[in-house]
Amino acid sequence: MDSASGKPEEVAAYQSSEAKQARLQSMLAALLDDPILADVPRKPSLADVDALINLELGSAMRVTVIKLDNTSFDVAVSNAATVKDLKLAIKKKISEIEQEQMGHRHISWKHVWDNYCLTHHNEKLIDDSSALSSHGVRNNSKVCFSPHVMSRVHRKHSRRRKHRFFHGLSKKL
Repeated sequence: MDSASGKPEEVAAYQSSEAKQARLQSMLAALLDDPILADVPRKPSLADVDALINLELGSAMRVTVIKLDNTSFDVAVSNAATVKDLKLAIKKKISEIEQEQMGHRHISWKHVWDNYCLTHHNEKLIDDSSALSSHGVRNNSKVCFSPHVMSRVHRKHSRRRKHRFFHGLSKKL
Protein backbone atom coordinates (compact mmCIF):
# COMPACT_ATOMS: atom_id res chain seq x y z
CA MET A 1 0.00 0.00 0.00
CA ASP A 2 2.91 2.33 0.62
CA SER A 3 3.93 2.10 -3.04
CA ALA A 4 0.38 2.97 -4.14
CA SER A 5 0.27 6.00 -1.88
CA GLY A 6 3.76 7.09 -3.07
CA LYS A 7 2.76 7.31 -6.71
CA PRO A 8 0.31 10.21 -6.44
CA GLU A 9 2.94 12.15 -4.47
CA GLU A 10 5.56 11.48 -7.18
CA VAL A 11 3.13 12.56 -9.90
CA ALA A 12 2.24 15.70 -7.96
CA ALA A 13 5.93 16.48 -7.40
CA TYR A 14 6.66 15.90 -11.10
CA GLN A 15 3.80 18.13 -12.19
CA SER A 16 4.94 20.75 -9.70
CA SER A 17 8.47 20.51 -11.12
CA GLU A 18 7.13 20.89 -14.67
CA ALA A 19 5.10 23.91 -13.62
CA LYS A 20 8.15 25.49 -11.97
CA GLN A 21 10.22 24.85 -15.09
CA ALA A 22 7.54 26.40 -17.32
CA ARG A 23 7.28 29.46 -15.05
CA LEU A 24 11.06 29.80 -15.02
CA GLN A 25 11.24 29.64 -18.84
CA SER A 26 8.48 32.22 -19.26
CA MET A 27 10.13 34.56 -16.72
CA LEU A 28 13.50 34.15 -18.44
CA ALA A 29 11.94 34.91 -21.84
CA ALA A 30 10.22 38.00 -20.39
CA LEU A 31 13.47 39.18 -18.80
CA LEU A 32 15.46 38.76 -22.00
CA ASP A 33 12.81 40.70 -23.94
CA ASP A 34 13.17 43.62 -21.53
CA PRO A 35 14.93 46.54 -23.29
CA ILE A 36 17.11 47.15 -20.24
CA LEU A 37 18.66 43.71 -20.71
CA ALA A 38 19.05 44.07 -24.48
CA ASP A 39 22.85 43.77 -24.22
CA VAL A 40 22.65 40.31 -22.62
CA PRO A 41 23.21 37.61 -25.25
CA ARG A 42 20.53 34.92 -25.68
CA LYS A 43 22.89 32.21 -24.46
CA PRO A 44 25.37 34.09 -22.29
CA SER A 45 28.68 32.52 -21.33
CA LEU A 46 30.34 33.12 -17.99
CA ALA A 47 32.74 35.57 -19.68
CA ASP A 48 29.79 37.55 -21.11
CA VAL A 49 28.14 37.82 -17.71
CA ASP A 50 31.46 38.75 -16.10
CA ALA A 51 32.02 41.51 -18.69
CA LEU A 52 28.53 42.92 -18.08
CA ILE A 53 29.07 42.89 -14.31
CA ASN A 54 32.42 44.67 -14.77
CA LEU A 55 30.68 47.26 -16.95
CA GLU A 56 28.18 47.94 -14.17
CA LEU A 57 30.95 48.14 -11.56
CA GLY A 58 32.99 50.53 -13.71
CA SER A 59 36.02 48.27 -14.14
CA ALA A 60 35.26 47.75 -17.85
CA MET A 61 34.30 50.00 -20.73
CA ARG A 62 31.92 49.69 -23.62
CA VAL A 63 33.46 50.52 -26.99
CA THR A 64 31.35 51.01 -30.12
CA VAL A 65 32.96 49.58 -33.24
CA ILE A 66 31.88 51.12 -36.55
CA LYS A 67 32.34 48.87 -39.56
CA LEU A 68 33.08 50.06 -43.09
CA ASP A 69 29.39 49.83 -44.04
CA ASN A 70 28.58 52.25 -41.16
CA THR A 71 26.87 49.56 -39.10
CA SER A 72 28.06 49.30 -35.53
CA PHE A 73 28.16 47.00 -32.53
CA ASP A 74 29.36 47.27 -28.94
CA VAL A 75 32.07 45.28 -27.21
CA ALA A 76 33.10 45.31 -23.57
CA VAL A 77 36.76 45.36 -22.57
CA SER A 78 38.51 46.05 -19.28
CA ASN A 79 39.69 49.55 -18.48
CA ALA A 80 43.30 48.35 -18.73
CA ALA A 81 42.77 46.61 -22.09
CA THR A 82 45.26 46.76 -24.93
CA VAL A 83 44.58 47.08 -28.65
CA LYS A 84 45.04 43.31 -28.90
CA ASP A 85 42.35 42.75 -26.25
CA LEU A 86 39.99 44.97 -28.25
CA LYS A 87 40.75 43.04 -31.44
CA LEU A 88 40.02 39.74 -29.66
CA ALA A 89 36.71 41.12 -28.33
CA ILE A 90 35.79 42.29 -31.85
CA LYS A 91 36.66 38.88 -33.29
CA LYS A 92 34.48 37.16 -30.69
CA LYS A 93 31.55 39.54 -31.19
CA ILE A 94 31.61 39.30 -34.99
CA SER A 95 31.81 35.51 -34.76
CA GLU A 96 28.69 35.52 -32.55
CA ILE A 97 26.84 37.84 -34.93
CA GLU A 98 27.81 35.79 -37.98
CA GLN A 99 26.77 32.57 -36.21
CA GLU A 100 23.33 33.99 -35.38
CA GLN A 101 22.66 35.45 -38.82
CA MET A 102 24.34 33.16 -41.31
CA GLY A 103 25.55 30.06 -39.56
CA HIS A 104 29.25 29.19 -39.54
CA ARG A 105 31.35 31.37 -41.81
CA HIS A 106 35.13 31.59 -41.81
CA ILE A 107 36.73 35.02 -41.59
CA SER A 108 40.46 35.37 -42.17
CA TRP A 109 41.40 37.70 -39.34
CA LYS A 110 45.00 37.80 -40.52
CA HIS A 111 43.74 39.25 -43.80
CA VAL A 112 41.48 41.70 -41.95
CA TRP A 113 44.24 43.05 -39.70
CA ASP A 114 46.77 43.13 -42.58
CA ASN A 115 44.46 45.32 -44.68
CA TYR A 116 42.46 47.28 -42.10
CA CYS A 117 43.16 48.87 -38.76
CA LEU A 118 41.13 50.43 -36.00
CA THR A 119 41.11 54.19 -35.62
CA HIS A 120 40.00 56.44 -32.80
CA HIS A 121 39.66 60.15 -33.63
CA ASN A 122 41.74 59.56 -36.81
CA GLU A 123 44.56 57.97 -34.80
CA LYS A 124 45.47 54.50 -36.03
CA LEU A 125 45.61 51.86 -33.31
CA ILE A 126 48.47 49.84 -34.79
CA ASP A 127 50.57 48.75 -31.81
CA ASP A 128 48.80 45.71 -30.33
CA SER A 129 50.59 46.04 -26.99
CA SER A 130 49.61 49.66 -26.38
CA ALA A 131 46.88 50.44 -23.86
CA LEU A 132 43.60 51.75 -25.22
CA SER A 133 43.64 54.49 -22.60
CA SER A 134 46.91 55.83 -24.07
CA HIS A 135 45.02 56.47 -27.31
CA GLY A 136 42.18 58.26 -25.52
CA VAL A 137 39.72 55.36 -25.71
CA ARG A 138 37.33 55.59 -22.76
CA ASN A 139 33.90 54.22 -21.87
CA ASN A 140 31.40 54.77 -24.72
CA SER A 141 34.17 55.69 -27.17
CA LYS A 142 33.85 54.89 -30.86
CA VAL A 143 36.50 53.15 -32.93
CA CYS A 144 36.27 52.68 -36.68
CA PHE A 145 37.68 50.22 -39.17
CA SER A 146 39.72 51.97 -41.84
CA PRO A 147 41.84 50.73 -44.75
CA HIS A 148 45.47 50.32 -43.84
CA VAL A 149 48.58 49.23 -45.69
CA MET A 150 51.43 48.19 -43.45
CA SER A 151 54.83 49.68 -44.06
CA ARG A 152 57.80 47.40 -44.46
CA VAL A 153 58.95 48.23 -40.95
CA HIS A 154 55.81 46.66 -39.45
CA ARG A 155 55.85 43.46 -41.56
CA LYS A 156 56.21 40.34 -39.47
CA HIS A 157 58.37 38.28 -41.83
CA SER A 158 61.84 39.25 -42.82
CA ARG A 159 62.75 39.63 -46.49
CA ARG A 160 64.75 36.44 -46.41
CA ARG A 161 61.79 34.41 -45.18
CA LYS A 162 59.49 35.98 -47.78
CA HIS A 163 62.01 35.24 -50.49
CA ARG A 164 62.15 31.62 -49.39
CA PHE A 165 58.35 31.31 -49.66
CA PHE A 166 57.85 33.18 -52.90
CA HIS A 167 61.19 32.37 -54.64
CA GLY A 168 61.24 34.28 -57.92
CA LEU A 169 57.74 35.76 -57.84
CA SER A 170 58.89 39.13 -56.58
CA LYS A 171 62.00 40.85 -57.78
CA LYS A 172 64.48 42.18 -55.27
CA LEU A 173 63.58 45.76 -54.45
